Amino acid sequence: MIELSENKQSLHFEALRSQLPEEPGVYLFKDSSGAVVYVGKAKNLKKRVLSYYRQAERAPQKTLLMIQKARFLEYIITSNEKEAFILESNLIKKHLPRYNIILRDDKQYPWLRLAAEEDYPNLTIVRKPHKDGALYFGPFSSAGSVRSTVKLIDRIFNLRKCRSHTLPNRSRPCINFQLGRCLGPCSGGIPPSTYKEVVEQVRLFLEGRRMELMKSLKKNMETAAQNLDFEKAAAIRDQIKSVERTIEKQHVVAPRMGDQDVIGLARQNGAFLVALLMVRGGYLTGSREFLLKSRGGSAKDALEAFLKQHYPGEPVIPKHILISEAVGDLRAIGEWISDAAGRRVLIEKPSRGEKLRLIKIAVANAENLLKNRLESSGEDLIRSAQSVLLLDKIPRTMEGIDISNISGEMAVGAMVTFVDGLPHKQGYRNYRIKGDVGVDDYAMMAELVTRRLSAGPPPDLFVVDGGKGHLRTVKKVADRFCPENAPGLVSIAKGKKIGEMDRIYLHNRKNPLTLREGHPVLLLLMRIRDEAHRRAVGYHRKLRARGIKLSDLDCIPGIGPKRKRLLMNHFGSLEAIAGAETEELAKVPGISTTTAKEIFRFFGGIIGLTQQNELC
Repeated sequence: MIELSENKQSLHFEALRSQLPEEPGVYLFKDSSGAVVYVGKAKNLKKRVLSYYRQAERAPQKTLLMIQKARFLEYIITSNEKEAFILESNLIKKHLPRYNIILRDDKQYPWLRLAAEEDYPNLTIVRKPHKDGALYFGPFSSAGSVRSTVKLIDRIFNLRKCRSHTLPNRSRPCINFQLGRCLGPCSGGIPPSTYKEVVEQVRLFLEGRRMELMKSLKKNMETAAQNLDFEKAAAIRDQIKSVERTIEKQHVVAPRMGDQDVIGLARQNGAFLVALLMVRGGYLTGSREFLLKSRGGSAKDALEAFLKQHYPGEPVIPKHILISEAVGDLRAIGEWISDAAGRRVLIEKPSRGEKLRLIKIAVANAENLLKNRLESSGEDLIRSAQSVLLLDKIPRTMEGIDISNISGEMAVGAMVTFVDGLPHKQGYRNYRIKGDVGVDDYAMMAELVTRRLSAGPPPDLFVVDGGKGHLRTVKKVADRFCPENAPGLVSIAKGKKIGEMDRIYLHNRKNPLTLREGHPVLLLLMRIRDEAHRRAVGYHRKLRARGIKLSDLDCIPGIGPKRKRLLMNHFGSLEAIAGAETEELAKVPGISTTTAKEIFRFFGGIIGLTQQNELC
């Protein structure tokens, strides 16, 4: 790590020149507390980092603020630029740096899954696609739209309705077969080859290739009629009519341009929003919206951040992506996304013709969506929370914490993260309480907060599920870990009687804070508290249902069954592992220095907590 001068004018550029390599990689600017404030990718680390100081006078306000905050520089060399893209994306998701433009997609869109490689697949609704060989279609804009699509497919085609992945073995078909809604594969009524033909028709329908589907159906109808199978021909005729009615309702936007994503960007009051129109087979099949969290920056930076953070994780990437703003590193980004898609993906900013018309539609959608978003923006809410809760800074990151146990048995804790008033699922964490504290909620809460603060910088606000005692416990731990950068603290307890308002406690106020029913800040705190409670209870029930018995080692990141076995064979007992130094742990074959530090840090936190409890 390189320490930067507090006064950029006296920064020793020769020292930076000598220490920074001329290789691709990722660089992290950190503030005085060690928190990451910016993550960037560079083809040449030396040139990129030095450019911040050479061009400081001409830099945007956001960059100037970031340079002023930065006190330390850390860099990681990668073997090529594509690896730098991946590492940059992962580090941004992990640290949520203050001066990066961060993609906020708080919706989990539904998809349709069709395991076409199986003999008798069914169509299911899923929330997260996986690379499991199945076909995924979507994402759909809402659960209602995906259910309507499934209902339509059920009416036109007769795939099996069984919810199980494997085909049930029945002596006679279910009632869906008797009603003419299923082909009855469970009773052996249809060979796999015939069922595959129906699966292929469903695939063509969902991919938007309606014309190919129509040709296939008409050919099958003619064949059935020639074979004098008039009942089958009539059924196919009804299918054709249903498909034709569906096609009539759809809007053709680009008949000659096939599959593409059209991206329009809007900016207002420093906020960015991306509207993504999905065109498949020339038809507009859906749209999505993404809010970009930013503290300034240009439209070019925002769209570049969106491309890098959105597409690498997408299971389905079209061949063409149209963008409303020119971006830097377009060639490198295109190659990276092409690698993720497994084929060449063309990204372009159109200047005329049909493509430009689609871009204008996407931008108009983005502007309208952003206007509606800002009218109910979370910015006003978190600023109101700062005022109402008497906080020193705006609580952009809030973490709710809760404990769940039954008489001290199988005690667990949970933490949920909210950013700008919205859930941030990547920041959710589960904890097994490891200290031998019995039925002591305060000690459990102290352990949870100790482990959380040992792992990284604090949030702007902790929301504790509990009363004054829980709040005092968290305050004591926070003061020990963050004497200069203390997080805001608030606890919220349910009313003692039915109909009684929830009570809000602040550490610097004797009596609970009273907010009227329906107050936006009260509703936000209740939402965070309830989300943390839901996750803690859910995790506790999950462990009880599975009857899992974990050792301390199971809670350490990077320690699985193999490494646990290696450690136990080497040291002989858990107590010996807990008392070992980092160097001793690193000598175990298969245990890296990084993992050894994690083990030492984990047991150091537990031992320190136990000693603190004994002193108290």
